[in-house]
Amino acid sequence: MTAQKLSIVKAINASLRTALENDPKVLVMGEDVGKLGGVFRVTDGLQKDFGEERVIDTPLAESGIVGTAIGLALRGYRPVVEIQFDGFVFPAYDQIVTQLAKMHARALGKIKLPVVIRIPYGGAIGAVEHHSESPETLFAHVAGLKVVSPSNASDAYWMLQQAIQSDDPVIYFEPKRRYHDKSELDTEAIPGPLHAARVARPGTDLTLAAYGPMVKTCLEAAAAAEEEGKSLEVLDLRSMSPIDFDGIQASVERTRRLVVVHEAPVFLGTGAEIAARITERCFYHLEAPVLRVGGYHAPYPPSRLEDEYLPGLDRVLDAVDRALAY
Repeated sequence: MTAQKLSIVKAINASLRTALENDPKVLVMGEDVGKLGGVFRVTDGLQKDFGEERVIDTPLAESGIVGTAIGLALRGYRPVVEIQFDGFVFPAYDQIVTQLAKMHARALGKIKLPVVIRIPYGGAIGAVEHHSESPETLFAHVAGLKVVSPSNASDAYWMLQQAIQSDDPVIYFEPKRRYHDKSELDTEAIPGPLHAARVARPGTDLTLAAYGPMVKTCLEAAAAAEEEGKSLEVLDLRSMSPIDFDGIQASVERTRRLVVVHEAPVFLGTGAEIAARITERCFYHLEAPVLRVGGYHAPYPPSRLEDEYLPGLDRVLDAVDRALAY
């Protein structure tokens, strides 16, 4: 029996352990990933079992961490870099978007950079500024980067395996507010494609599309709406670059309405691109405009105000009601 119930933290740890066991070229790097096991204990026990040369505690220097990972990838390694918190990635932004993302095209395909950058992201943990941001769109906008986010233990395990095996750089966003949510994981299952959307709950009246931490919120919204006789389909997008527009279109053609939900600001967020594309593709199927629910176009607030900033059940259900009213 290979199926077991694990938290997302434990699933990521198991995935890293599997990768380290299966490929001697896989390295884990980051601030406090070794002896401490990471601030969220995601890498707990890995340095003890695989040694300091493969699970590497780095200086507090994100640009240097990513730059070193690029150099290691050029020499045939597969580095898995941890950025300790979402807001800490910006010192490394130049390395990521001007070097990591561009090298394959710059070398006309002769150079590959199999680097994974793990970033715990999102809010609802009561943290200070720079610890609760959702910068995924900044990376999804950059050609040459794959950008993904799991919402459950199974995807956390398998999507990280696929990211590490990819010859292209992958930004792997981990929904830290969901780290301790448990779900079934089968470590011998055959995973689906890395960038394919998944129907998390079938429905007929409207599609709620989300990724990462908002998938659970949308499932809760669908359960609440069912009590009022509304059937909502929940689509777990899983990937922000590339986006599975075919999967979204198939769902919208069934339900004829779409609400896109994410923690990041609505302004120029992932939902904006999805709304534009689906309006083009599904114009004659839609019975209401595509609506978006997300954070506000403002700096992330102090923790005492984050419940007002983050989209919750009420804001999602309000958008559902507005869409169904057309």
